[in-house]
Amino acid sequence: MASCRLALLCLACCGFCLLAAAGEVRSAESANKSQEEKELIEALQEVLEKLKSKPIPSLEKKLGWMPSCDAGEQCAVRKGARIGKFCNCPRGTACNFYILKCL
Repeated sequence: MASCRLALLCLACCGFCLLAAAGEVRSAESANKSQEEKELIEALQEVLEKLKSKPIPSLEKKLGWMPSCDAGEQCAVRKGARIGKFCNCPRGTACNFYILKCL
């Protein structure tokens, strides 16, 4: 009877030791996860700061985009036999390539 109680006591102690070890492993894993999350957040913040410092390309630098002119302004220039446009005329007007103005 005493040996049976001793065996149950040993078994219970081993079970408590296993539970304690598992709790330590879980706390260590959660600490590692929180540390990894902090590192990821810091890396993301660095990337966002770098993106903020980069200048956003303006509309004028986009291909195919031309600034708009007012009616009566010069919209083109003649270079020999060729005509180059400065800007787009507003709605209701068109660039007159004879006098090179928006009419």
